[in-house]
Amino acid sequence: MRILVVDGQGGGIGSRLIAALREQELPDAQIIGVGTNVLATNAMLKAGADAGATGENAVVYNAARADMILGPIGLLLANAMLGEITPAMASAVSGSRARKLLIPASKCAVDIMGVEARPLSAYIAQAAELACRLCAEQS
Repeated sequence: MRILVVDGQGGGIGSRLIAALREQELPDAQIIGVGTNVLATNAMLKAGADAGATGENAVVYNAARADMILGPIGLLLANAMLGEITPAMASAVSGSRARKLLIPASKCAVDIMGVEARPLSAYIAQAAELACRLCAEQS
């Protein structure tokens, strides 16, 4: 299973997602960290990603090949994360056949109705647990 974690800015959400995934049992899973900038990519590599890449083309290329995509909800929104998510990136993530596990983030200026306000750490733990269950179902 190819798990793609995408993040921008400082990579705080992406690196925390990767660290949480590493705490789970993920047999035969490859975790790829793709950042919109080199700081985000480096943070995800330090957190334990198997591979890393940076930029628009890396997001587009890997989204098409991923089985699962994790990251902040802004990945679906063109110009989110202070403009770091290009329209091509948003299109690639939203159009990917991969299962998407997205973290609500207030910095994306989107409020999702029906989602309770919880600490970021709770959403990250929930995403890692769900990713583990989905990987087990695929095995």
